Amino acid sequence: MSFFPKIAFQYEVEEYLTKVFRNNELITALGTQEAENKYQSLLSHLSHPPAFTTVRVNTHLASVKHVKKLLFEEIQKQFKGLRVPVLEHPKLQDILLIPVIGPRRDLKKHASEVIVGAQCGYAVLRGAHVYVPGIVSTSRFVKAGDVVSVYSDIEGKCKRGAKEFDGVKVFLGNGISELSRSEIFSSSGPLKGLGIRMIEPVYLSPSFDNVLPSHLFLQNLPSVVVSHILDPQPGEKILDMCAAPGGKTTHLATLMHDQGEVIAMDKTANKVKKIKQNAELLQLNCIKAFCYDATKALSVEKREDKQEGPPFLPESFDRILLDAPCSGMGQRPNMAYSSTLKELTSYPPLQRKLFTVAVKLLKPGGVLVYSTCTITLSENEEQVAWALKTFPCLQLHPQEPHIGGEGMKGAGLSLDQLKLLQRFDPSAVTLQGMNINSLQDSREDDLISLANKDCIGFFIAKFIKSNSK
Repeated sequence: MSFFPKIAFQYEVEEYLTKVFRNNELITALGTQEAENKYQSLLSHLSHPPAFTTVRVNTHLASVKHVKKLLFEEIQKQFKGLRVPVLEHPKLQDILLIPVIGPRRDLKKHASEVIVGAQCGYAVLRGAHVYVPGIVSTSRFVKAGDVVSVYSDIEGKCKRGAKEFDGVKVFLGNGISELSRSEIFSSSGPLKGLGIRMIEPVYLSPSFDNVLPSHLFLQNLPSVVVSHILDPQPGEKILDMCAAPGGKTTHLATLMHDQGEVIAMDKTANKVKKIKQNAELLQLNCIKAFCYDATKALSVEKREDKQEGPPFLPESFDRILLDAPCSGMGQRPNMAYSSTLKELTSYPPLQRKLFTVAVKLLKPGGVLVYSTCTITLSENEEQVAWALKTFPCLQLHPQEPHIGGEGMKGAGLSLDQLKLLQRFDPSAVTLQGMNINSLQDSREDDLISLANKDCIGFFIAKFIKSNSK
């Protein structure tokens, strides 16, 4: 049940992806028609938000039961008494799931319009209000207090400050403007703060703006799975190679009961600042964040004994998470993917550089988890095939919990190897909407199963290093 158009790509990227999802191994296994149906279904899913909002509870500070009660009360307040359940996950015992109501097809569209940028629009579809920097244009006479219809400029073609826009725009719902048009586009410089308070979004998700900030972390379900698979233990030395904004970093520290050392690296100073802020907010002390290019994190010379930060000597870490920079094609919702083929194909070489450093920094017997939030073979299964061939010391290892599907065919991996991988493929479930009646008629087991499948596109591989060669 598609509400939005399928995700659009540049022509070269579309050609590239079509070949990926019609590769010979896949066609042989599924047949041409089934492979094509799965690919088209994936494209539809990517333009829609996941069926659930996932929040991770900071179990370092509070119990899941306590936070669940507080969150249920907050959602009832936001949804004006609408009884939307907050579910606990049986295998991921530190997350809570909130079903997303929508798409709501009967919302009235108003004459006054506000156009927002694509990224702002995607945030609105996942429960956010509209902040002033995200507003691109408004109708001529918008005043504070007006009810306005909010649209997303998915192709980025609307001129800032325009009074009308006839390009491709997607309806996101209705809200109340907090400011007038002249205040939004004030000549005295860009404003910050709330621009439109959404009152009738097409997809109804709770807003988490300042909601239990030290107790909750908004995180996609597969991103939570990753840290559980790495399974850090108290007292160990862990490396999170590409850590910003720190969701997985703080999760690793929590799983270790804040005992041991989590080294987080990112090469952008502002992002490192964000990791530190998140660690402070969640009251986690074992995290040390450094602004550093992870491709250069291996030291070839002897270090000073007291040196805490990178570069590090070989075999310094018990476990390493490489949540690699990637093309991000699994993120949802996304209606127009703007990257070029050149940009898309620039990621695998960088991922291999990082992977090579990770293998050298890992102790014998150590665990390396590689993950991406994308759907291509070249950044996922092909990287696994390359790693197994390049590093004889690495062995694929079973993942626990295993919630996603197995790896995708097309990279020459055996069926046994594919079963050890975890690929979250949104097309594994039929695209469906949820209203309050269907929600109340659903069994909790069925809702959990839907949450496991109707999430972002994601990939996870777990390796053990057998020796130091």
